[in-house]
Amino acid sequence: MKASAFVYPWDVDGDPEAPARIAALGVRQVTLAAAYHSTRALTPRHPRHRVVTAEYAAVLYPTESRWAGRGLRPYPAGRWAPGDAYGRAAEALAAAGLDVHTWVVLAHNSRLGAEHPDTSVVNAYGDRYPWAPCIGQPATRAYLVDLAAEAAVRPGARGTELESLGWYGLPHLHAHDKTSGVALGDAGQYLMSLCFCPACRAGHAAQGLDADALAAAVRAALEPLWRGAPDDGGWPAVEKLLGPDTAAATRAWRDTTARTLQEEAVTAVRAAAPEGFQVLLHADPVSYHCGANAGVDPAHILSVADGVVVPCTGGPGGTDLLAPFAAQARQDTVLAANLTVVTGMGGSPGTLAADAARASAAGATELRLYHAGLASDRDLAEVREALSAVR
Repeated sequence: MKASAFVYPWDVDGDPEAPARIAALGVRQVTLAAAYHSTRALTPRHPRHRVVTAEYAAVLYPTESRWAGRGLRPYPAGRWAPGDAYGRAAEALAAAGLDVHTWVVLAHNSRLGAEHPDTSVVNAYGDRYPWAPCIGQPATRAYLVDLAAEAAVRPGARGTELESLGWYGLPHLHAHDKTSGVALGDAGQYLMSLCFCPACRAGHAAQGLDADALAAAVRAALEPLWRGAPDDGGWPAVEKLLGPDTAAATRAWRDTTARTLQEEAVTAVRAAAPEGFQVLLHADPVSYHCGANAGVDPAHILSVADGVVVPCTGGPGGTDLLAPFAAQARQDTVLAANLTVVTGMGGSPGTLAADAARASAAGATELRLYHAGLASDRDLAEVREALSAVR
């Protein structure tokens, strides 16, 4: 199976040994971040640093003239990825014989929410989620579509992987996070991720819902969960809490909004890209799920994009999310199983060969390895051994 390793530009830029080390893993491709959210990352082998703090979501290359005069625009990176850090890393990786695909994070941007608070998702209590741009807002959608096209189609790139191309909600890794005191399942997370910004209030109204009444119903439905009642999880629980008709109307607005954004973004990328450019989405086969792996309808998204990247870490059951995509796949569809290979982040590089075999049996055609820059030397040695066995 073809394998690609995720990499940040700062893993490679300034480390002349990095490209050969990554190629020696046995991967044929790298998925290199071109637009990325804020993070704090280890660089265990870099000759100049060990910790990189990306202070805000940014593009990791010089932006283009399309943003002149626009209120919503991507932020250039600071000292963690100066100038064309992406371009320098991509050139070095290509020189080592690796195909370079871009990695583009879209609807996940805390600085955008801080500086333009009206762009953020607003929950039923009136709380804003600054990390989550609302994809129901026309200006935000236009920004995300243009960002997708620009960041995806970098010089020399042969494809892209679009992350967070959908709704982002309550779940979010945050500094000193204190949100796990109440265990919310799928139903609670969905209710806490419903948006009530002006655009979404209008969207709810178009589905026959009164936005104020809906917000009150959501708050009432959540009240037992705050008191410790179990969240039964799943869509039936949402229907039970809101009522089937109301639940269906909220989902109709959100599903349509996400689907049309995904169509527009992929169309824009294809228009900017050379022939044969591959477009994949990081995806979850449950359309009401939020986050980095956008909730999608498998049949729809595989009619739009060339394939998906699906989270598959987690032992024997980790490949369960592949099945709905495999059922809709064409002969040329890419189904990439995303496996964490960093032990300290819950990954299991020692079982990579077995995990790859399970993924293949579930329909995966390729592997994605998270993450070549973050992994220890021991982790990388086990990846090399496993990929040698897979080949």
